[in-house]
Amino acid sequence: MKIRRLSDGLINRIAAGEVIERPSSALKELVENAVDAGAGAVDVTMQGGGRSLIRVVDDGCGMSPDELALAVERHATSKLDSDDLLNIKTMGFRGEALPSIGAVSRLTILSRLHDGSDGAQIEVDAGTRSEVRPAALSPGAQVEVRDIFYAVPARLKFLKSERSENNEAIDVMRRIAMANPGLAFSLTLEGRQVLNFSSAGLDLDGQLKRVGEVMGQEFARNSLPLDTQREGIHLSGFAGLPTLNRSQGNMQFLFVNGRPVKDKLLAGAVRGAYMDFLARGRHPMLALFITLDPHQVDVNVHPAKAEVRFREPGTVRGLIVSALKTALAAAGHRASTSVGSATLGAFRPDGASGGARQGTYAYSAPRYPSPGLAEAAQAYQAPLPQDAQAGLEGMDLPSADHRATEAAPEPELTGRPLGAARAQVHENYIIAQTEDGMVIVDQHAAHERLVYERFKADLAKSGVARQPLLVPEVVELDPVAADGLAAEAERLSELGLTLEAFGPGSVVVREVPAILGDTDIQGLVKDLAADVGELGEGLGLAERIDHVLATMACHGSVRSGRRLRGEEMNALLREMEATPHSGQCNHGRPTYVELKLSDIERLFGRR
Repeated sequence: MKIRRLSDGLINRIAAGEVIERPSSALKELVENAVDAGAGAVDVTMQGGGRSLIRVVDDGCGMSPDELALAVERHATSKLDSDDLLNIKTMGFRGEALPSIGAVSRLTILSRLHDGSDGAQIEVDAGTRSEVRPAALSPGAQVEVRDIFYAVPARLKFLKSERSENNEAIDVMRRIAMANPGLAFSLTLEGRQVLNFSSAGLDLDGQLKRVGEVMGQEFARNSLPLDTQREGIHLSGFAGLPTLNRSQGNMQFLFVNGRPVKDKLLAGAVRGAYMDFLARGRHPMLALFITLDPHQVDVNVHPAKAEVRFREPGTVRGLIVSALKTALAAAGHRASTSVGSATLGAFRPDGASGGARQGTYAYSAPRYPSPGLAEAAQAYQAPLPQDAQAGLEGMDLPSADHRATEAAPEPELTGRPLGAARAQVHENYIIAQTEDGMVIVDQHAAHERLVYERFKADLAKSGVARQPLLVPEVVELDPVAADGLAAEAERLSELGLTLEAFGPGSVVVREVPAILGDTDIQGLVKDLAADVGELGEGLGLAERIDHVLATMACHGSVRSGRRLRGEEMNALLREMEATPHSGQCNHGRPTYVELKLSDIERLFGRR
């Protein structure tokens, strides 16, 4: 086969395939160009899921007619001050987005300098460029992309539904808006405005306002601010309380130097920080912003700039984990307000979206799925037959109501965050009174967290006890996995696992954490190798040790069904207030629910 030079049109289409995967990819490039142009407001209009039209209008610096002609040339950019590809201070820099988009669509660009009297316009139709012509418009730029991928019809077959493409566009706009709270953004889909962010400012309050607009006000009310730095790396943002979690990780937003990214290292750091507080399969909500010297991060790893590579990944990961753990510890016993809202929602009638209206009270009779269950419920509520009552006499039945004290609560105790214990119901739930409401505590879940935190403190103080193996165990792995695991031997040794390389493609295990007992060493080592390969660190072992501690804490805590004295109830409340993370148990569930008096009054139509 002879080597031949590809045509410019084919080269542009190949580049488009790398950079422009779908309409939202083109949207991302165009909006980032507007941000780099110093725009104060960016307005986006899309039709047909981006297939028919993508229009981006900004009030940025604009382009002269000469620059406009150069903008659609390959490898032409205003994003680099020199030939240093590591000194990237802008959102985009590839210099291929506009010609790549023009190679597969009908592209029209209009632009005008702020100090220019006339604007200019250029068109690119499937790679064919027109002459630059005069145009009338306000200072800034307007870019229209019509009939995307019409020049490569095969690509159209791989696009998803119009709704899916619109959702991708919304996600792109939200991420860019979160990274730039000082700018205004709007997005109109099919003639309906779905996003409208006004300028929120660059300070912490402005950042929280924009984050709340994107992630919801519930997150804004239940988030913890972060602001720390280490070795020239600055980390800021907001982390959600553990009790505010999701079944998917789609509410985790990560930004590096203002660029939204999806990075395994950062995701692994978040997982490690929340490891103690969430059940498997649950994900925290957070928005993290990392700022560092451009030379310390490579943003040219992925054609769409969705991934990055750090020069010192361990430092970045350690900063994230320590900052998140510090913030969660500082939150103390605090649980998210969503817990109380969910509790109040359970009291409301089916279909009600809010509290009862003032002066009204609504009640819905319970509905049963079958007549048999309805009759059973009525029989349960009816008085017991005389002979059945006689059979129960003398039996020691558990009490459903046990008062903490007959005396009025002390003001000093009701003024505490978790209030004064008033009663124990169903041998598991402590009812406490506060100055402006009440608190319901799950005594088993709460004490389980307290015991678990004691175990962790003791473990940190004395270290992990090791159990030497009578016969060292050899574990066969592929060579890459074995080398990666051997490189983490020192870190694993701190967790009680002693291993070393044993020839090509295998490791030998000499000691295991004693707390694991009789464990599957082969399975443990292979799981660790998978963690190291994916995240760069063996989190699996720490998770297993924590799981054992959690199990021990569960068995060593106050059990459901145990009646507590008043002083024991109050002692539990006070210890919860003094113990970090006591707002959720080891499985991520809340340990208490707080109900404000005003909310309770709304339930009864008093407000």
